[in-house]
Amino acid sequence: MSKLVIENVSRVFPAVRGGAPTRALEPTSLSVADNDFVTILGPSGCGKSTLLRMIAGLDTPTTGTLMLDGKPITGPGADRGMVFQSYTLFPWLTVSENISFGLRERGMAPRECAAIAGAWLEKVGLTSFANHFPKQLSGGMQQRTAIARALANDPKILLLDEPFGALDNQTRGLMQELLLGIWERERKTVIFVTHDIEEAAFLASRVVVMTARPGRIKADIAVDLPHPRLYTLKTSPEFAVLKARLTEEIRAEAVLAAEAH
Repeated sequence: MSKLVIENVSRVFPAVRGGAPTRALEPTSLSVADNDFVTILGPSGCGKSTLLRMIAGLDTPTTGTLMLDGKPITGPGADRGMVFQSYTLFPWLTVSENISFGLRERGMAPRECAAIAGAWLEKVGLTSFANHFPKQLSGGMQQRTAIARALANDPKILLLDEPFGALDNQTRGLMQELLLGIWERERKTVIFVTHDIEEAAFLASRVVVMTARPGRIKADIAVDLPHPRLYTLKTSPEFAVLKARLTEEIRAEAVLAAEAH
């Protein structure tokens, strides 16, 4: 049975100031298996973030249904962990307090909260920064904290919306390896939105390519690259073939997206 089932989900935003309604997402269907790492790749404005927000329960589809473990998604829930491009940490809380925030909200005992936060601090390499505040951290460290906070709640599915988009190339590469390492160990179901072709190919077990707005699924490509994946994989012939295929799929959509602006 699929972990997540998206069936004929569309999103139309109402007209603003007498203009026409915006068709962000055409009716879209997608099934995601347990432990799958799906990257959603598409040009800016193609509806990929809108789709992710609907899976998170932060937005409501115009048509269609979304089911997680056979139950309809009707709003946000602890069974889904969300990481945004902006770090969205609480500036008044320490790194450790940020990570354990959701656990405290659910009424977990302080000792248990501290133990789980400590384990995640170790997994993301931030043990020595447990008592720092977000403003004292680099962008990469803040995003590691955000990922740890999302995973500390033990969600059924992890949703990431261009989480490394604001990072420099070197940090971005390290964060990709870190996230893959966590996925390989924890075996979470992951949906990762990006417009970066190399990132989509490197991370995924499946790449879903979307068209320019109004978005729909253009291609669903299985990625058969070995694990554990290290940065050196990006120089391999197999990776070059996959990247070339994805580039071809997305090029026409990027042109259409540019013409629409």
